[in-house]
Amino acid sequence: MLNFAASGTTRNPMDEDINTLRRILKQTKTIAVVGLSANWWRPSYFAAKYLQEHGYRIVPVNPQYQQVLNEKCYPRLRDIPFKVDVVDCFRKSEEIPALADEAIAIGAKVLWLQLGVIHHEAARKASEAGLEVVMDRCMKIEHGRLFGGLNWCGVNTRVISAKRPNYLPY
Repeated sequence: MLNFAASGTTRNPMDEDINTLRRILKQTKTIAVVGLSANWWRPSYFAAKYLQEHGYRIVPVNPQYQQVLNEKCYPRLRDIPFKVDVVDCFRKSEEIPALADEAIAIGAKVLWLQLGVIHHEAARKASEAGLEVVMDRCMKIEHGRLFGGLNWCGVNTRVISAKRPNYLPY
């Protein structure tokens, strides 16, 4: 599990663990996206749409909407009547402790905090409750970086691997 001991850094130690990120993205099937907007120009919308198009089930969590991305929208995590694998948070850092508590309560496996969202205390609490925590990372970006796509466009993903992904047609 993660070690959030005071190390003088603001980064989550797991951020650089490519194998862990790859495993989480492979094993994840259902993602509750907290703060998902119905506005196409919002980062939450195009990240969730990308993930949906790559085979993930997206569960919108936002009390402002009835439906987003053709999926029923729930006002709170506790209102979701089925299990979710990941709670992906597009909310301010100060809202994360309450969301971590809800993620623990619903039995999520991963608490994922989006780019710029950092809360070490909530991450520690979630980690101690058995959740894996990814902080200050975007699922869309990490998926593209680790499962191909970004490097084909000339982006240096800093991932060197001789392993051919199973999903590629060639």
